[in-house]
Amino acid sequence: MTKTYGNNRIFTAAIYLLVLLTMFVAAAPFLWLVMVSITPMKYINTVPLQWIPPEINLHYYVDVLFGSAGVSDFFRSVLNSLTISTTTVVVSLVFGSLGAYAFARLTFPFRERLVLFVLFTQMIPGVAVLIPIYTIFKNIGMLDTKMAIVLTNITYTLPFVIWVMRGYFFSIPRELEDAAFIDGTGRLGALFRVVLPISTPGLFATGVFVFLNSWNEFTTALTLSNSIQSQTIPVVINFFAGRYTADFSLMAAAGVIGCLPPIVLSLFFQRYLIDGLASGSLKG
Repeated sequence: MTKTYGNNRIFTAAIYLLVLLTMFVAAAPFLWLVMVSITPMKYINTVPLQWIPPEINLHYYVDVLFGSAGVSDFFRSVLNSLTISTTTVVVSLVFGSLGAYAFARLTFPFRERLVLFVLFTQMIPGVAVLIPIYTIFKNIGMLDTKMAIVLTNITYTLPFVIWVMRGYFFSIPRELEDAAFIDGTGRLGALFRVVLPISTPGLFATGVFVFLNSWNEFTTALTLSNSIQSQTIPVVINFFAGRYTADFSLMAAAGVIGCLPPIVLSLFFQRYLIDGLASGSLKG
């Protein structure tokens, strides 16, 4: 009995140690980013690296927020990122939910093959189709617009929403919709009055992932934007690096500020995020 109790304590301690190690590995890049953002440049390249800087300097945040370092367009890029990411989330959830419901509940020819085709589009590297997308938007005069970036992001996120929400809809009992049909509700009525309200955790979880994907997207925004009119945070932060030198502390400060909206969003919808991922993974 004592031996079993001792083994359980060792196992529990090992689990806690593994969790702490995983948390440190996950948090280390962000902690390092924060550290660099408050460290003077003369200490950045010292060997060995110092987690705690000899001096703490917050003027990099002042430079980013108030533009004293020539980065006054940063707030405009934040607004662009919010607009692009929010629009991508709304459009992807609306059309993705309709498509996912059709694949989950309706019967039509080649349904399973079409689902696999939707999944296949996720396997195509984005850079492989970026040049054709650039050419199309150039020919129709939509380069350097937020709408061009939104439409491109939707082509990446819509298949993801369809695939995830299809699995979530499978986890909802059909009896709930059958009861709505008996009460005289049509297919769309059952979707909007019964299925979607129950699917709120899944919608929030999927929406958060779509928002994070759009917020952090760099290659598409860099290719399709030429001015601050449509440039997002990752693109503007990239321009903080000069041709021959890079102010890593300034870039780190901008990165920390750019991380705050996704962090706040994830913390605010944390409960929905966990519930949505747990429920959506049960069936697919």
